[in-house]
Amino acid sequence: MATIQERLNVLAGTTEIAEDGHVLTQELLEEEKRKASVIDYKMVTFSLAGKDYAIDIMKVKEIAKAGHFTYVPNTLPFVLGVYNLRGEIISIIDLRKFFNIQVPERDENALENMLIVTVGEQTFGVVVDAIDKVVGIQKSTIQPPHPLFGDINIKYISGVVEAQHRLYILLDIDKIFGVRTQEEERKLEEDVKAQMLQRQTVAAEMAAQQIEPPTSKITKKKAPDPVVDTQKQEIVDLNFIADSLFSIKKFTLNSVTEDWARKRYHDWKNERGEKKTQLQGPEDADAFLKPFYSRFTGEWWSEAYAQEVYKALPDNSANNIVVWNPGCGKGFESYSLACILKKRYPGAKIRIYAHDIDLLSVSNAPLMNISEAASADWYSPYLTRTASGEWTFSKEIKDMIMFEYHDCVHTNNLPPIDIVFARDIIAFLPEQSQRTMINDFEEKVKGNGLIIVGENENISLSGWSKKTIGSIGVYSK
Repeated sequence: MATIQERLNVLAGTTEIAEDGHVLTQELLEEEKRKASVIDYKMVTFSLAGKDYAIDIMKVKEIAKAGHFTYVPNTLPFVLGVYNLRGEIISIIDLRKFFNIQVPERDENALENMLIVTVGEQTFGVVVDAIDKVVGIQKSTIQPPHPLFGDINIKYISGVVEAQHRLYILLDIDKIFGVRTQEEERKLEEDVKAQMLQRQTVAAEMAAQQIEPPTSKITKKKAPDPVVDTQKQEIVDLNFIADSLFSIKKFTLNSVTEDWARKRYHDWKNERGEKKTQLQGPEDADAFLKPFYSRFTGEWWSEAYAQEVYKALPDNSANNIVVWNPGCGKGFESYSLACILKKRYPGAKIRIYAHDIDLLSVSNAPLMNISEAASADWYSPYLTRTASGEWTFSKEIKDMIMFEYHDCVHTNNLPPIDIVFARDIIAFLPEQSQRTMINDFEEKVKGNGLIIVGENENISLSGWSKKTIGSIGVYSK
């Protein structure tokens, strides 16, 4: 508290008393006014377990109080459920549980303090202990993060800043939700441009020498011998197509996809004519890629295809079987796979880790119903009716699947894996991310495990071989 003399100084106009009771001398007052005049960053402040935190106000859509969230089974502990925010279904994340902060026992009827945040094109509700106020600061006063601050992994902290005599830990909301920062996007874009430039340079050199370009380092496949001048044009055309596919659809044309791409190029040239092979935009890119996707992508499997997958699965007498299904999307593939696994290994406890970066899809997947037509097909033994009369999967099938919001090229804390089911995922990653994912396969899949990728994808794994069972390509040791 201010002394009597300090209060007299206030009356004399030489000092002021701040909101928190601190006395500001004339010099400090001038400094505070100077800082206030150059505010270029605003943050919303809040508390977690008695500590002060903040996030960039540009990430905050609104502040709300809400409760009665719709529980979503088999999601991570920090996902409280989903909530209807004026017609928009959003996922609710408890930031305390995310950071492993102890949460008091919750009254089901209590309203939670929520920050409605936007990350990329997604909207989330983030639950915190209490929301304080908006604080304006100079961006230059933000200091680098330090491991000593908070009970939080430093990778989620963008910095620390002192404002109004309080120290705030500034959280990086993009990192928390696994979204690339602008810096990471810029670096990725630079890598993409470098990759395109390298491909074009190599293509020009190879065409001049009338030889084929080397394949990607992911495989050691020998390039075919040169034939005639028409092949030089094919090299140039394919490289332009590769650049367009990568920039429009993030599709990488390299050794993973080149066998398919060469065949597709010839079909494409016959469809469009030799002078119209280049891709003019998203519609052309979609048309070119349409035959690439594996059968029954984003839809319920036919009985014939389900039987092919069944035959591709190996004998396995283990009591516990772990399956990794990256790129699970809305859940069609994960549920279909769960039914086949249950049929193939009826006595085993099966756990499917279904990952995707579409949080809305993985949040809604546990609530998925199945069409009337599909319910009368081979799925019927694994279904049950809801109170409203719709068909959905039985509790036994749903309990097998753990839908998680996760980028598959980041660290995967998975137990040893028996089966990887990753159709049409690798082709849509940059080469470095492809190597990361393929290395994950090699490290995490058991010696007697298997890997199934897209029908038009080829990968190279040291000590692994590929065999085709029906139309399913299976990699095993």
